[in-house]
Amino acid sequence: MTADSQSIERLRDLYQRESAELRQIFERNGDGTAAIRRRSAIVDQIVRQIWAAVCAEGERPNIAVVATGGFGRKELFPYSDVDVLYLCGNESVERDHHEMLRVVTQAMWDVGLRASPATRTYKECDKVDPDNLEFTISLLDRRFLTGDQALYKRLESELLPSLAMRDWDAIVQNLAEMARKRHAKYGNTIFHLEPNIKECPGGMRDYQLAQWLTLLSSVQTEKTWPKPTTNSMWGTHDEREQAFDFLASARCFLHYRNRRDDNTLDWHAQDEAAAESIGLETRGSADPAYWMRTYYRHARTIFRRAVLLVDDLPPARRSFYKQFRRKRTPIAGTDFFLENGRLDLDTSSGMEIDGDAILRVFGNMANNGYKLSQNAEDRIVENLPVLAVQMPEGPFLWNCLREVLLGPYAAHTLRTMHALGILELLIPEFHGIDSLVIRDSYHRYTVDEHTFLVINNVHALRQPHHDWEKRFATLLPEIERPDLFFLALLMHDTGKARRTGDHATQSVELSESVFARLEFDPEERETVRRIIRNHLELSLALRRDIFAPETVRTFADKIGSHAQLKMLTLMTYADIKAVAPDALTPWKAENIWQLYIGASNFLDRSVDEVRYHADADPAALSRILALVPDRALELRHFLEGLPQRYLQTRQPDQIRKHFQLAMNLPQEPAQLLFRTVRQLNEITLVAADRPLLFADMAGVLSAWGMNIVKADAFSNSANVIVDTFQFSDPFQTLALNPSEVDRFLQSVRDVVAQRVPLETLLSSRSRSRRQGQAKVAVAPRIEFDNESSTHSTLVQVVAEDTPGLVHAVARCFAECHCNIEIALIDTEGETAIDVFYLTSVNGKLTGAEEQQVSASLSAVLEALRT
Repeated sequence: MTADSQSIERLRDLYQRESAELRQIFERNGDGTAAIRRRSAIVDQIVRQIWAAVCAEGERPNIAVVATGGFGRKELFPYSDVDVLYLCGNESVERDHHEMLRVVTQAMWDVGLRASPATRTYKECDKVDPDNLEFTISLLDRRFLTGDQALYKRLESELLPSLAMRDWDAIVQNLAEMARKRHAKYGNTIFHLEPNIKECPGGMRDYQLAQWLTLLSSVQTEKTWPKPTTNSMWGTHDEREQAFDFLASARCFLHYRNRRDDNTLDWHAQDEAAAESIGLETRGSADPAYWMRTYYRHARTIFRRAVLLVDDLPPARRSFYKQFRRKRTPIAGTDFFLENGRLDLDTSSGMEIDGDAILRVFGNMANNGYKLSQNAEDRIVENLPVLAVQMPEGPFLWNCLREVLLGPYAAHTLRTMHALGILELLIPEFHGIDSLVIRDSYHRYTVDEHTFLVINNVHALRQPHHDWEKRFATLLPEIERPDLFFLALLMHDTGKARRTGDHATQSVELSESVFARLEFDPEERETVRRIIRNHLELSLALRRDIFAPETVRTFADKIGSHAQLKMLTLMTYADIKAVAPDALTPWKAENIWQLYIGASNFLDRSVDEVRYHADADPAALSRILALVPDRALELRHFLEGLPQRYLQTRQPDQIRKHFQLAMNLPQEPAQLLFRTVRQLNEITLVAADRPLLFADMAGVLSAWGMNIVKADAFSNSANVIVDTFQFSDPFQTLALNPSEVDRFLQSVRDVVAQRVPLETLLSSRSRSRRQGQAKVAVAPRIEFDNESSTHSTLVQVVAEDTPGLVHAVARCFAECHCNIEIALIDTEGETAIDVFYLTSVNGKLTGAEEQQVSASLSAVLEALRT
């Protein structure tokens, strides 16, 4: 039995013509929903014709051909599989027509359809397999295509309603568990730099999840299968249907762009989608950040509804008796009640909700972590116009808002208020950062979500886990006005909505109207202003030598008081931690704390000296001497002249190891210490200083394909250097080949000792290891600073983090006859922010020397870009 070749050729031509026309229409109007409906109709026609062509003349087997899954929903995306169920009346029908079904499937492939068939008997459909729940779920989205319509009618009107009511609990509980695992896989957040718009939270899969749960809830309530309606789970084209339309257009765009079922919205796809205004009502080019902002808003709408439906499911196997033992606790002064950890509204209450009651309920949520039910959220949204008129101002509003901000679950409550539109009623200035995207590879979250994470990070210090968290937690009780502090956190990035100029200054300007509505006194206003205005100062100071008195003095002068310093320290800790999951490394946390200590000491008029001198600080010598009691004189010489920064950032045992390496220099001129630190590799070099030493060290790492993440360099009065580099191993050269570690270290020794020219290593480096195209273009910047240090000129280099950058920059300095006193290497996403303390023969660089360095450095950075 075979399909007629001429019929297959004709159908293939038809499918190709229709597909090409469909793509042209989509590229013209961008309507993804219409495109997937039309493709479904085209495939319907082809499958029916194939079935008619394969079936013998007059043969009517007891088989129904059923569209399932996305095909059943009439949501067939350009490169999606075509899910088809061959429903057989019994086992003998399946056995007797096995070859015919194979021919039908092969014909679908020959035409150009990616057929994904399943064959089941009617009886096999009447059970739920927990290990293959997908099949049962696919039956929720089914349509009759061709074949035995009477058999299909039995499936739809008898089997499915009976199955859904009998195994309702098993179906919904397994469905919810699958959703939770999928959400956990993506971090339970919609905010991903390059989201998968099908699988990520808030994507197509969540939209379908909400459809399925809504349908199953209706089956349980009505005790019957609902009649087919429009393809909307909410009945009207509301914001969730608008979200579906946007995602449908975006997914069609990705399929056509990639010519396969690829649903990842990568950086370049975002640029192209924005340029074509995919999913937007207005055509023409759009800003990529604005386009992604639209995506996140739609994803949030879908994700929130899906999570509410999952959370509203009753506990598994809840008994009939327990159903009537559910305790309801009224919330005083409101029509709300608490049941099973969720706040709901009494159905007997009137349609309008009192604004004061809403604020009290949110305060309750912030203190106890409760959630709103789906009914409560819907009622609040329906009453937004009334609430907008009723919302109080002045001291009463501030008392309600401060209760939310001070509650341990403030971030959760603020997210809920934001999603429902309540937060914008209270603080309209916050609307500007709703789903606002910062398009770089460093910031993970939108500005509003980042703000909520900052607040959550501070509250989380009430239960610290790490030692460095315990340090910052000691400051929390010392905040004099925590309510004002949390208000500053809420407002600190609102100025980013204007997207021009200094966002800290603009955030202060936006806060002025908030102060007026809350009727703050002048002192309260100035407290919040100063926190917001200075919230970047500590982060900026971290890009300097934080142990240099000039850095500490400049920073402390700007802050001015212990009260502001403590709030700013906590804010910086929480702010950096909220940028991305791995943004706040223990190294950065330690530097924040050390700068806090240094500024606190300065405010107390107690500042450390720039360089260590044993006579001035014998305590440090004594602590380390306890580990090497027989080497007092040599240890004294080793420590003499090292920067205070070195002693304060190294444990005594680390200093002992460095000292022992220095003692071994007569035997080997390049002493190395290698270890793994928090998923990074760290190598410390102890050697006699010489020109190009730092550059050669960076060059070896680059030659081996390593990516330098952090580095610092120190020297003592005897001209012995201690350089430490932390680096990642992108190609896992050392991790996958432990034997390579010794060869790697030997190559470092050979280059440092000048036994092997660095150029030999660099020339052998594989060209295949060049990094791909950067996601975000970084324009190089070179800045000189002759004020922040009494002995050095600071040069800050901001550039794209490319292989060999540190080596090239350090070599440039050496060729300009500059000495690197201190090097501070840092990376934010794909941006390198490196600061060097340089001296020349005359001390600080002269104007002419600065011009020479600037010109040479510009040429180097331009060469690296090209």
